[in-house]
Amino acid sequence: DLLLGNCGGVLGETCKLALLIGAAYLFYKKVITWHIPAAFIGTFAVCYLLKTGFDVNATLAQLLSGGLILGAFFMATDYSSSPATAKGKIVFGIGCGLLLFIFRAWCSYAILLMNVCSPLIERMTGNKSFGEVKK
Repeated sequence: DLLLGNCGGVLGETCKLALLIGAAYLFYKKVITWHIPAAFIGTFAVCYLLKTGFDVNATLAQLLSGGLILGAFFMATDYSSSPATAKGKIVFGIGCGLLLFIFRAWCSYAILLMNVCSPLIERMTGNKSFGEVKK
């Protein structure tokens, strides 16, 4: 029911299948990369598995309920507030996943807090200037 949207919830986040089709389209068009969504969802899943004593059904229910999929593929990958480097994107995604695990009810706060950390992540992961010539 959670996958197909046969449940109550906020408009746009209930049908996970539609969100995953939209995410596949963004990957196909190369609008987003796998780094942030995979790190975001993976970190949250690992934390929740550890919390529940490796209860896969409870973890799957948490992955498919709420705005995790919407946040991971469509909000956290925003160009203006996420890191540009691959390492930075992974750090950003891990941070979002950890914060979402901590603030489960407030997904947008997790992404907003990591957006504030984005310049620091860029500095730590060695962001190169666009158009820089390799020597």
